[in-house]
Amino acid sequence: MSEKEKIKKIYQKKIQSLIKLNKAYFQKDNPIIADSEYDELKKELSSYIKKYPYLKQIKNLDTIVGSKPSKKFKKIKHTKPMLSLSNAFEKKDMIDFKKKIKNFLNVPTELELSSEPKIDGISASLRYENGKFTYGLSRGDGIFGEDITENLATIKEIPKNIPSAPNVIEVRGEVYIGKKDFEKIKDKFANPRNAAGGSLRQKDSNETRKIPLKFFAYGIGEISSSIFKKQSELLSQLKNWGFPINSKCTVIKTIDEIQDNHRELESLRSNLDYDVDGIVYKINNITFQERLGSTSNSPRWAIAYKFSSSKASSKIKDIVIQVGRTGAITPVAKIDPVTVGGVVISNATLHNEDEINRKDIRVGDIVKIQRAGDVIPQVLSVDKSKRLKSSKKFIFPTKCLCGFPIKKEISMTTKKIDAVRRCIRGYDCDFTAKEKLKHIVAKDSLDIEGLGKKVIDNFWDLNLVRTPADIFRLNYKKIEGLEGWGKLSVKNLKNAISNSKKIVLNRFIYSIGIRHIGQENAKILAGFFKTHKKFSELFNLKKRRYILTNLYDLDGIGETQVKSIEDFFSNQKNTDIIQSLINSLNIEDFQIINKKGKLSNKNIMFTGGFNKMSRSEAKALAEENGAKILGSVSKKLNYLVVGNSKPTKRKIDKAKELNINLISEEKWYDLLNR
Repeated sequence: MSEKEKIKKIYQKKIQSLIKLNKAYFQKDNPIIADSEYDELKKELSSYIKKYPYLKQIKNLDTIVGSKPSKKFKKIKHTKPMLSLSNAFEKKDMIDFKKKIKNFLNVPTELELSSEPKIDGISASLRYENGKFTYGLSRGDGIFGEDITENLATIKEIPKNIPSAPNVIEVRGEVYIGKKDFEKIKDKFANPRNAAGGSLRQKDSNETRKIPLKFFAYGIGEISSSIFKKQSELLSQLKNWGFPINSKCTVIKTIDEIQDNHRELESLRSNLDYDVDGIVYKINNITFQERLGSTSNSPRWAIAYKFSSSKASSKIKDIVIQVGRTGAITPVAKIDPVTVGGVVISNATLHNEDEINRKDIRVGDIVKIQRAGDVIPQVLSVDKSKRLKSSKKFIFPTKCLCGFPIKKEISMTTKKIDAVRRCIRGYDCDFTAKEKLKHIVAKDSLDIEGLGKKVIDNFWDLNLVRTPADIFRLNYKKIEGLEGWGKLSVKNLKNAISNSKKIVLNRFIYSIGIRHIGQENAKILAGFFKTHKKFSELFNLKKRRYILTNLYDLDGIGETQVKSIEDFFSNQKNTDIIQSLINSLNIEDFQIINKKGKLSNKNIMFTGGFNKMSRSEAKALAEENGAKILGSVSKKLNYLVVGNSKPTKRKIDKAKELNINLISEEKWYDLLNR
């Protein structure tokens, strides 16, 4: 297994952990780990993306926001998504954040930032129409929120009317409980956030009224008329309207100011009457915010610079090997149970063979553990002063748990040997096959609720599942007789499996677990194939060769992805298994819904760098104006926009051959009337 595949496997495991943690945190208001541990997981995920850019292709932070709304309350769609924030954990992260902003906007000047304490509470959106509070929603999954209007109305700090406001305005903020107030009710709740969340989800608002909830406003969602030029002006106006605004909000510019500001608030956090776990930095210029826009998960113009996390020391009792869905071999340290940030942990990831060798980690070592918010924390360092003389260097195995030799591969990107060893047997390796099943049923794939990792493990041991198609022909009568299962739980599982049969093409492509094909690449491929019948042509050798040649023209698909697709479909067992799965599903065609605007019904592609804006902003603007961004040059293309810096000759030549309009950066601005 190559290092790349091992890293992808680890990353995907951590993503799934994050989703579970989000459900506990956002939906049940009962976090199963400390906030610092949760933050460490997101930090680790962010660091993985920065270190290994190809991970952006996988379901990641860009697509995970909160958790599905509870069925207890009516669901209402947010008029503007309630996105979460990307995180920073060190000075370098903030430097990178500012650099990306300047590159995206293509501005040389130092940008003002609005600095706002990150309150550890429950996010809420308050809608006002003609100055009157009409309804309030929880974050939910960012798209749909829970209607908690009556409970929000019990909070005295939330104005029922706001004078001289736009006809429609959504005020967003954080509901929390002060530390002093929490002391009076701590026998009923685990922590202040749990108390705030539980109170907002009371069916009886009279019960909510008994809890001393408070509110800090920090921004807006929908607004009928734009009246603000700066974030700081917005906060000031919210205060004038009667909303509580955190007194620690300020405006800063430089990295040094950010560091000073961060250190100051962190030193004060224990003295504050509310829980704060970092500082949110927002681009102060509202116009710049609008230009920057958002990813599917978070605004590009804001970031949460989190405070430091807890660490602890423990002893390594053993080092064991785990096998991932791509065959990646991951070493895991079994440690003496230790409490870190209020959570007892007993396992820690060692990442790969090179990491073990670099840190010289051995069984019996006393190590420093940092909780990364995942089930498996990480080993930061070894205290070699406490190492026993009898300790022996850990020898990494040369065979998979299935008995097949494992090897390191040459990275097609770096042309270097990967750090990760890998079993290449795929479905022929029971350990790999089982992990593939866990991926297929996961939230971002078939999303079968009730069929989690432990259930897959159990069903595998009982020989109930071996391939994805086995999921759709389970012996439910046998399951009813298993410990922990009954008629109701089996019925729910059956319904969940039945509901999962209907799936959009891009999710299906992602679900089958082709190496190097994450969610974004799956969308690109789905846009190319359109239908599953066309996608199934990859099963045919002659058609596959033709298709693979054309895939190179897709923007976002490179040699690594094409080779991986070729390897996957060249394996007869893979094609047999996937064909059987296709027969069990109702795969919907992939469709791109475009906005209406100046470029409606126009297909556009970009090549080369621009002077006045980044390619990312250019694409975002095109989509905002109704255009469809194509990944390859074809007859369907209306315009190939050629930048002044290093355009791709192959794309230009093909566009000329097909008589496609080539336009310069300047002509591109003319199209937008900019």
